[in-house]
Amino acid sequence: MKRHALAFLNSILILQSLAAPATADAQSLPQLVEDYLAKRPTKALQPGLSLNDAYAAQQRFVERLEPKLGVRAGHKIGLVTPQTQERYGAKGPMRGVLLRAMMFKDGAEVPLNFGARPMFEADMIVVVKDDGIHSATTPLEVAQHLSEVVCFIELPDSLMDTTLTPDVGMIIAGNAGARAGVLGQRTAVKPTREFVEALGETQMTMTDQTGKELANAKAKVILGHPLNAVLWLIKDLSASGQKLKAGDLLSLGSIAPPQTPQAGQRITLRYEGLPGGPLTTTVRFK
Repeated sequence: MKRHALAFLNSILILQSLAAPATADAQSLPQLVEDYLAKRPTKALQPGLSLNDAYAAQQRFVERLEPKLGVRAGHKIGLVTPQTQERYGAKGPMRGVLLRAMMFKDGAEVPLNFGARPMFEADMIVVVKDDGIHSATTPLEVAQHLSEVVCFIELPDSLMDTTLTPDVGMIIAGNAGARAGVLGQRTAVKPTREFVEALGETQMTMTDQTGKELANAKAKVILGHPLNAVLWLIKDLSASGQKLKAGDLLSLGSIAPPQTPQAGQRITLRYEGLPGGPLTTTVRFK
């Protein structure tokens, strides 16, 4: 009888282990935080997480980072092109959390090793004006609840050890690669059809200190229009009971694949086509 009971108990334990989340548990989380703060590649994340488990892991990870990196500054949206979604087998975009200490000023000099596996990419930020944004259903309605567009170079960190092949769940659990970014010149959002159309047609060009072009595309490569990224974020956050608030910075996604910085490199991102003239921001890697 005891033998049958023991066999039954072992079966239950095996089933529980199979049903358990693949990673980011109580043991892996401290290692992930330690590796992130030490700026070293991590093996704490493993493939196989469901989206729900990945976002739950992300929340626990961000909570552990807040004492060091400050309160939430906003959100970042990733995987905003068909190419990047296909690369990771994703069915749509993903999101991460931006913290206050991640944000650098225009012209910042950033250490070359600012992350475990540091990168840079051409991005765009919009600033939330009020929480009425959750009622928006079109890009024009989104614009009515935004205050500014900010020229933004994101400085993401792939974080994963090179021996690992990351899937979507791993990337989400690692906070979508959020590490840092440079906030540059900004312009006020006008809630007009003309402004929204101009925003989608904005030419985003990234160059280095020699003038070499590193990325060049219109903002509409981001989900057909950059404000579609906000609409996706609103819906995705609402599904988990979260809301945006006034002042939130929303990083809308990159127009091109991330690139690896080089020592002494100076990167400039320029937006052209918005009312009021061009916007720029610059970062130098030391």
